[in-house]
Amino acid sequence: MEMWTSTARAKTTPDGLLEVLTHPQRIRSWSPVDFELDELDTRRLQAGSMARVTGKVAGVRVSFEVEVHRADATRLELSADGPIGLDVRYDLAEAGKCAEVTASVQVRRGRGMTGRVVAGAAASLLSAGALDGAVGRIARVAEAA
Repeated sequence: MEMWTSTARAKTTPDGLLEVLTHPQRIRSWSPVDFELDELDTRRLQAGSMARVTGKVAGVRVSFEVEVHRADATRLELSADGPIGLDVRYDLAEAGKCAEVTASVQVRRGRGMTGRVVAGAAASLLSAGALDGAVGRIARVAEAA
């Protein structure tokens, strides 16, 4: 399993970053992949919530079951399971007059042909800087809020 990490600072608080990371409409503004929220059992992502999302990766329509393991002013941690597995963690911290977000994404191998194609595409997107771009957008959206 490969892991990608990226960090950015924003003129906001960790709670401000958490808002951007947990509200579906705000997530759409920074996510590197367009997605549809098919189902969410709470108003926003919070510890214990479950969601189902659908989007396209490498032109392949895929769905993921998302489980939020932790969501507080220091960390958002979730897993997404579909044709591949994703383990995602956002560490949030005070950084002087700013807040810092460090995102980590780990891709778990997929099953079958679709899983292999999607895993390769996800790894390519992440290696090409998709996570860096997303973390930068998270900071900008949080500052604009």
